[in-house]
Amino acid sequence: MIVAPAAPEHREGWLALRAALWGEEAGDPADLSEGDGNFVALEDGRVIGFAEAAVRHDYVNGCDTSPVLFLEGLFVDPDHRRQGVAGALVAAVANWGRARGCTEFASDAEIDNVDSHALHRALGFMETERVVYFRREL
Repeated sequence: MIVAPAAPEHREGWLALRAALWGEEAGDPADLSEGDGNFVALEDGRVIGFAEAAVRHDYVNGCDTSPVLFLEGLFVDPDHRRQGVAGALVAAVANWGRARGCTEFASDAEIDNVDSHALHRALGFMETERVVYFRREL
């Protein structure tokens, strides 16, 4: 397995895994260019996992500094889970964030997604707070 910055040749596999994670909400980002915080895990040239990250300069819940590296998405093909793929992707993202001056690495998960909570803990994240969002129509 190789982890690399996502590039145009990974687009098809990357989009398929994004759709598996987010469904129709995944959308179709316009471009894949190296250095933009997108990483893929490859096995025999096939995309088996991805991580998307951003450097956030606004307030990030549970963090004390700015900018903060934020894990926007992480997904590993079910047939390749529990083999260190997620850890390798997160390590690549962490290195990318350090190179951009970040000293904190944040992420989030839906409140009922206990599998994601467990994965985050296994990857070295610690829970900082829980939030319930509300809305009202005007």
